Amino acid sequence: MKINKNIIKELTEYLEEFNLTEIEYTEKDIKVKVSKSFGANIATNNEIKSEEKKQNIKTDNIVGTQVPSPIIGTAYLAPEPGGKKFTEAGKKINKGDTIMIVEAMKTMNHVPSPIAGTVKKICVEDGQPVEYGHTIAIIE
Repeated sequence: MKINKNIIKELTEYLEEFNLTEIEYTEKDIKVKVSKSFGANIATNNEIKSEEKKQNIKTDNIVGTQVPSPIIGTAYLAPEPGGKKFTEAGKKINKGDTIMIVEAMKTMNHVPSPIAGTVKKICVEDGQPVEYGHTIAIIE
């Protein structure tokens, strides 16, 4: 069995272009699966986190506690589509109140506020994909 190297190269390019962690291609008797290694993702996430902090300091000048995403998933600002948002910028929030939901593998994970205070900024849009450690809100 001979595998076309161009297929592997093209699949690898798709991983980067569409920010995927894994992609699979099947044709007749040939099945090719390309994925990023877990260790490489950790390094990339750390680089993203440090770059985000630099950008927040330079552009926003918002002082407060950054709330990171606890998992990789999709952020939702309300419990259901068209529903009332959990919180918004400028609203007071208590420690433990839900800031938003991060959905991963059909499981809705509530993200609690780590402190009581005022929400200074919601850093994600409704339905936006988030990475582990990505700043999703700032509370003062």
